[in-house]
Amino acid sequence: MASMMQPQIILLKEGTDTSQGKPQLISNINACMAVADVVRTTLGPRGMDKLIHDDKGNTTISNDGATIMKLLDIVHPAAKILVDIAKSQDSEVGDGTTTVVLLAGEFLKEAKPFIEDGVHPQNLIRSYRTASFMAIEKIKELAVSIEGKSLDEKRSLLAKCAATTLSSKLIGGEKDFFAKMVVDAVIAIGNEDRLNMIGIKKVQGGTMRDSFLVNGVAFKKTFSYAGFEQQPKKFLNPNILLLNIELELKSEKENAEIRLSDPLQYQSIVDAEWNIIYDKLDKCVKSGAKIVLSRLAIGDLATQYFADRDIFCAGRVAEDDLHRVAAATGATVQTSVNNVIDEVLGSCEIFEEKQVGSERFNIFSGCPLGQTATIVLRGGADQFIEEAERSLHDAIMIVRRAMKNSTVVAGGGAIDMEISRYLWQHARNIAGKSQLFINAYAKALEVIPRQLCDNAGFDATDVLNKLRQKHALAAGEGALYGVDINTGGISDSFANFVWEPAVVKINAINAATEAACLILSVDETVKNPKSESAQSDAAGMGRGRGGGGMRGGRGRGMRRR
Repeated sequence: MASMMQPQIILLKEGTDTSQGKPQLISNINACMAVADVVRTTLGPRGMDKLIHDDKGNTTISNDGATIMKLLDIVHPAAKILVDIAKSQDSEVGDGTTTVVLLAGEFLKEAKPFIEDGVHPQNLIRSYRTASFMAIEKIKELAVSIEGKSLDEKRSLLAKCAATTLSSKLIGGEKDFFAKMVVDAVIAIGNEDRLNMIGIKKVQGGTMRDSFLVNGVAFKKTFSYAGFEQQPKKFLNPNILLLNIELELKSEKENAEIRLSDPLQYQSIVDAEWNIIYDKLDKCVKSGAKIVLSRLAIGDLATQYFADRDIFCAGRVAEDDLHRVAAATGATVQTSVNNVIDEVLGSCEIFEEKQVGSERFNIFSGCPLGQTATIVLRGGADQFIEEAERSLHDAIMIVRRAMKNSTVVAGGGAIDMEISRYLWQHARNIAGKSQLFINAYAKALEVIPRQLCDNAGFDATDVLNKLRQKHALAAGEGALYGVDINTGGISDSFANFVWEPAVVKINAINAATEAACLILSVDETVKNPKSESAQSDAAGMGRGRGGGGMRGGRGRGMRRR
């Protein structure tokens, strides 16, 4: 009797929530499918946009998968994995963020009935990994290289890739205009890996067609003091001096006490301060520079001093703009004005200050090193320009990837249908359950053309049957056929220049399969109540502390009682 009475074992703290087994796995799959449904309608050229309003009152309109996933404050631990794969796709290749979330959601959706029927998740995972490997090998086999072409041909081919990316964005109506601009910008920075060498500046007003590309650096006029208007606004072949020091009268930072026996001595202290600043300015002028830019402030005295000597100056220049000027002109940022030699000065063919809409821009063009470019974006609403910037970022990433990995595949769902057909065919040769799982994987790949049709308002069943028939042709002449968004039928995507870099598809299938396998491999979730309450307490304390400061504290600028 005593041996039958087992002592109670308390393993976890009281209140700890644990859920495990099949219901837990199904719950995770449902959460991921719900996330995929959020971005489902944004896929393709006829995709809809999402308007997201955050707690700070900021409004974002976007159809970029990664942007939407970042702004959705997802708390479900399994669904967060989809947010991570969207971010990784965005940072790795720049486009295909909606595709990767959709594929992961669809792989899980196809796996759900098997899990409910009692199939062990590891069997599914094994088959999914096999199918993923085969799919990637097939993409590499179908990819067409654009290497070895002349620069003009390559430029045209890259523009086609950029246009395919931009066609699904808010600025899709002007995709040809922006595709050419993006390709010119990427070619301008050459083999430079740093994306920040392409600056994107936003100016409200005008139309999208008023946007332009500067083969060099452009940035908004910085805050300026009196005397600025007297400075020349255009130079030909000027020398450029870049500084990281303040050029203004400095008051003592420390509370210094000086005892004087003679009032005249006070004047000598004041004179010393003036002499220090004049000495710095004199050295800048003697360097032979006609343009002086500094990351820190250039005061009113220095502004007037330079204006009297026909020198242009700008202080408080943003750090990334200063670095881009340095990269383009060959100048080196100086932290002292002593011994400024010619080697540290930069140069450009033309410097001018131009009016762009309501803003004034300082523009450096014809730079000798030329490893930078700036796109000045125009448009109506702020949200529109913000979305245009995100769209251009995706296009820039795609063109860079296409230049480095110069293989492209047919878009418009063509490559997905071809891989799906290949996997269906391969699965017939497999005996056992694995055949069903690979078929499920193949069916999941059809979500891309199906969703493209749904978003465009076409009959997805009709279009998919036509595509299946085309891709099933024995000679393989239908392998490049995808959805024709304009007519609602099917067409040769490759001949219509609907291209995307092979690396986008490879990365998307890889990431989506890994995410699906990861979620399928989780069979238990343990939630510690302490961690949840600690988070909410911290948030509450932060708010309370801030509120207390506002109520009882003395605000900046308020008089001391």
